[in-house]
Order: sequence, then structure tokens, then C-alpha cells
Amino acid sequence: MTPLEIVAVIISLIGVALTVIRNMWCWLFNFLAFALYAYLFYTYKLYGETILQFFFMVVNFYGFYYWLKGKQQDHDIRIEPIAKVTVIWQMVVAAIGGLLFGLILKHFTDAAVPMLDSQLAAFSLLATYWTSRKHIATWVLWVFVDIIYVGMFIYKDLWLTSGLYAAFVLMAAYGWWQWEQVKKKQQQEIFRGL
Repeated sequence: MTPLEIVAVIISLIGVALTVIRNMWCWLFNFLAFALYAYLFYTYKLYGETILQFFFMVVNFYGFYYWLKGKQQDHDIRIEPIAKVTVIWQMVVAAIGGLLFGLILKHFTDAAVPMLDSQLAAFSLLATYWTSRKHIATWVLWVFVDIIYVGMFIYKDLWLTSGLYAAFVLMAAYGWWQWEQVKKKQQQEIFRGL
């Protein structure tokens, strides 16, 4: 456990908590967490996770813009539906992308756990994209991905980070419940407006 890991954990917890309550400040805290973890993961030879942090930074700007644009239109950050067919094909693309990335890590780097690292990176990127699009499915995916992350970080002796991801599992479950409540409220408001 290093001071860097401690700060990264605290910033990450704040960022996810703000995402759960749909607060625009989540994007700033998440960006800081991504930068800190990019460096930390690089030092632990988790290259998939390192590269993922840079993708997160890009998607973070997109998410900020998309949430800000939506908020300006209807003065609230509205939950958006996603079709099951879209979920399936995007998950297939993530799995294939993760496999290809894993093969690259396995054959061209000294990555510690290339295939697991790459699959988690691919599905984390998909979950982050879904967060930026305000899909409730993001929380379901985060629950499963974060459970697997806990095991990987324990394996790499990143105990504090594994604890963080265990907390993320609970926060994602709460986020799922919270966003379902908001979605119901928003649907009632739409129904009343008809």
C-alpha cells in the first residue's frame, strides 16, 4: 500500500459516489482517479489497465459533454434506455476486442495477467461508455466486472485497490437501484405530461 494508492482510492470513491447520484462533478473526480491509477497500474505491470485509464480519460470528456448537453435540454440528467440487441452486440465486440488486446499483451509485453487484464479492460470501457450514455445497464456490468477485479487485485497484492473494487461492487448495486428509482420517477413525469 502506497500513498499514491491511498489517494487514488479516495478520489475513486468520491467519483463513483458522485456518478451514482448523477452529479456533474463525478467527471472531474473520475478523471483524476484515472490519471493516478494509470501510473499505479503501470508500476505493477498491469498494462491493460494502464491503457484502459487513458481510454477512460477520453470517454470521460465525452461523458461530461453528453451529460452537460442533456442537462441543458431538460434540466436533469435523464436515464436513457438501451435495446437488448444493442447490449448483446456491444458485449460481443468488447469480448472480441479484449481477446485481441490480450493476445497483443501476451506476445509483446511482460504483462502479469494479459488475458484477464485485457478482458476486464474491454468490459470496463464498455461500462464507462454506457455510463456516459446514461444506461442503467452500466451498473449491472460494473457489478460483475468489479467482482472479478477484486480477485485480480488480490492476486497482484494490491489489497487497498481490491478493497476499493469490493466497495465498487456495493456502490454499483446501489447505483443500479438508485437509477431504477430515478427512471421510474422520470417515466411517471412523462406519463403525467401526456
